Amino acid sequence: MSFSPSFDQLVQALTCLPGVGNKTAQRMALRLLLEQPQKGQQLADALNHALHTATRCQQCRNISDAELCLICANPRRDHSTICVVEAPADVLALEQSTDYRGLYFVLMGFISPLDGIGPYELGMDILDEQLATGDIKEMVLATNSTLEGETTAYFLAELAAKHNVPATRLAHGVPMGG
Repeated sequence: MSFSPSFDQLVQALTCLPGVGNKTAQRMALRLLLEQPQKGQQLADALNHALHTATRCQQCRNISDAELCLICANPRRDHSTICVVEAPADVLALEQSTDYRGLYFVLMGFISPLDGIGPYELGMDILDEQLATGDIKEMVLATNSTLEGETTAYFLAELAAKHNVPATRLAHGVPMGG
């Protein structure tokens, strides 16, 4: 059933979000249009603002509104340690669940030769330049434990070794007794 072309367009747009199917998108659209139009306007304004201001941090490649993100610009962070992650969501997870206070480097993916994604597409040339300065004393590898994540971690470890920077890997798996 269709109410209007604009309603259908909103529903279709909402289904692009992860975990949002057609029925959930319809419920969201009805709520935003009929019950909470001011919240719908806030959502539209926030999305429009983020689309026009959000960019990438020049140092870590995370999402930022400025040249440096809030983490890289923070003088209280440990600038001698860098944690390499696959996505901005990984930064959020680590910040919320650990006491890690170093810097990050966001790959925005993983090495996948079949998909045409190599080290250059992941910004590893930028990371190589950062390691070459000698300011980084440890690299923490926090890629996923998939085949692609392990391949990426291996490549990163080789890159760190080239600059005599120790690379450590986050533990993963089931703990003893788990």
